[in-house]
Amino acid sequence: MAEHPNATIIRRGYAAFSAGDVEALTELLAADAVQHMPGHNVFSGDHHGRDAILSMYGQLAARSDGTLRVTLEEVYANDDEVVTVYHSTGTHGDKHLDTRHALVFRMRDGKAVDLLDVSQDEASDDAFWA
Repeated sequence: MAEHPNATIIRRGYAAFSAGDVEALTELLAADAVQHMPGHNVFSGDHHGRDAILSMYGQLAARSDGTLRVTLEEVYANDDEVVTVYHSTGTHGDKHLDTRHALVFRMRDGKAVDLLDVSQDEASDDAFWA
């Protein structure tokens, strides 16, 4: 059975994120996309617009001293949504990140328009990103 086209798009997005490929990410995010980040830390809340989302991604890399790694574990897709499960790790000083998340993408015309990140352990994320 062939993979759903939206799953393929989002897999490319994870690869681009991991490679720091801003150009590829720009193509995958709608200009008016919104990303919702969980918790109570510097990244929590809504990031409105592709530029704000890409800026946040850059800040994630900077605040983790370039150590943030995201490993895609599962992908489920249909015509409107993609649900992923990923594992994130990183270090910053003496802090260590090792958490799993679900990320739900709402899709429109082959682009992500709404991204909802759900953490398995918000307290750990908050402590790392504080």
